[in-house]
This record gives sequence, structure tokens and C-alpha cells, in this order.
Amino acid sequence: MTKKVTLVELKKHLRKKEHNELVEEIADLYKKFTVVKEYYQASFFNDDEAVLKKYKSIIDTEFLGGARSLPKMRLSVARKAVTDYKKVSCSDTGLADIMLYYVEAGIDCSNTYGNPYEQFYISVDRMFESAIKLIHEKELLNQFETRIKAVVHNSVDSGYGFDDLLEELYEI
Repeated sequence: MTKKVTLVELKKHLRKKEHNELVEEIADLYKKFTVVKEYYQASFFNDDEAVLKKYKSIIDTEFLGGARSLPKMRLSVARKAVTDYKKVSCSDTGLADIMLYYVEAGIDCSNTYGNPYEQFYISVDRMFESAIKLIHEKELLNQFETRIKAVVHNSVDSGYGFDDLLEELYEI
């Protein structure tokens, strides 16, 4: 079994390389791995909006469906979109945005297609709780307060006491 390379060993190895070798190494990673490309697009080239849009469209497909298809409602895929965005972006505002978007799309899905299963509501509730905590920690309430109130208001017709949970979390 091969030994796993540690971060310390990797750094030691990279320090031995010449500047142009490192540039080529990074360029090669950029070409081979979408996540590296998205990371640089979001952080170095300050184009977080395009990356955010891509991950929001994944959430749309899962919760709202496509032009000719019903939503698949796969929580794991929609949550992974949020997690993947978090890995490639350095924007707290963007992260809060996509977390709230997940909740908004989940509520739209519930209101449009009827009450999904209980785990669906639990997942949306947890995402809302995480979003609220992030928004408070990073002092972003002024930017998101209108959307948060709309989320609570739009959840009124949902099942499993979901609207009560969201209202409670909003008051935190």
C-alpha cells in the first residue's frame, strides 16, 4: 500500500521546484481539474458570480426541474452544490447567497409540487440555520434580511411544522 503524501511533504517538494516549474504545475492543474479552474476564476479573477450561477443552476435542476422535466429532489446533489461552491469561493456573501438560495428553491419546490418527505424539510431547515448563523457571524444581515423574511413568509403552507421552525431560527 502506498503511503499518503502529507501537506508538509508536499510543501517540501514544491519548495525545491523552480518558479517556472511551479507555474507550469499550476497551469496543468487548472487544465485538468474543473474545481481548480473554478477556484481561480472565483478568487484570483474576481469572477465569483459565474461560479455562483453554475452551482445555483444545479440546485434549480434538483428542486425546480428543467424546462421539460420534473425536479429530481435529490438532497445530496443540491447540498453538494453548496459544499462545492464553498470549496472554490472565498466570498462569505456568495456562500450566504447560495445557502439561502437552497432554502428558497426548497420552499418553491414544496409549494409547487406538494409536501415532499420529512427529510427534505429537515435538510432545508438545517441549511437555513447554517445560513442564519453565517449571516450573523459575518454581519451580512442588512444584505439578506428581505430574503430571510420572504423565506419565512413563503414557508407558511409547508408541512411538518416547517414554517414554525424557520420563524424560530430567524429570531435567533
